[in-house]
Amino acid sequence: MSSPNLESHIINLPQNPLEIAVEPPRTKPPREIAAGLFAFAPNRETLGATAYFIVENTGNILIDCPAWENNYREFIKDRGGITNLVITHRGGIGQKVAQIQAEFGCEIVIQEREAYLIPEAKTTSFSEEYRVDDRSLLIWTAGHSPGSSCFYWQKHGGVLFTGRHLLPISSAEIQPLRIAKTFHWWRQLQSVQKLLDRFSPETLQYICPAANTGYLRGGGWVADAYQKIESLDFAALREAKLGGIGG
Repeated sequence: MSSPNLESHIINLPQNPLEIAVEPPRTKPPREIAAGLFAFAPNRETLGATAYFIVENTGNILIDCPAWENNYREFIKDRGGITNLVITHRGGIGQKVAQIQAEFGCEIVIQEREAYLIPEAKTTSFSEEYRVDDRSLLIWTAGHSPGSSCFYWQKHGGVLFTGRHLLPISSAEIQPLRIAKTFHWWRQLQSVQKLLDRFSPETLQYICPAANTGYLRGGGWVADAYQKIESLDFAALREAKLGGIGG
């Protein structure tokens, strides 16, 4: 009886062990919206929220938590790391928030009513406003959640990162949404008015929302931001029933 041909059963293995089981990244590279401003792909850990990254000479700012994968970490490292991690609302806190702080030594800034949600990290909390640097600040806009905040960046004519406080409902409309998770609807509407009182068409040109970004059709942000907020029908919104998406 002839012996089996063992060569036919040999599995070809790579000569270099480093070639084994290198998992490709599951996330797309961050997309540049404008000079110095990048958007990450929606993060499953934060129910599909979009995080943003600002590259500044005075220190880079990460707005909410992206999926913490190697390609994103390397992207951030290549651009000088993170000086401040700004949390716009409790839904923007990722599971790796403490790991981000440990890796980059960044300051985590969050409104005082939600700072307790990150006991594993050292946080800097604020009440009404917190100025991150000469061109940016956090503004408390309670309503969607108790500590919901908007982050304002002065460049590009004024960019407001609204978390889930203001969201697109079409390619041309943006508004607050009353959903099951809304903390206090009337407070949220008061916070919208607060933004109108604080800014002007000259100081607020764009909005970068944390959800419903599919409505932007690849544009990355909402233009004519102040005018769109100003055109809201507050009387109708006060009577709004539960509904909408983006929670």
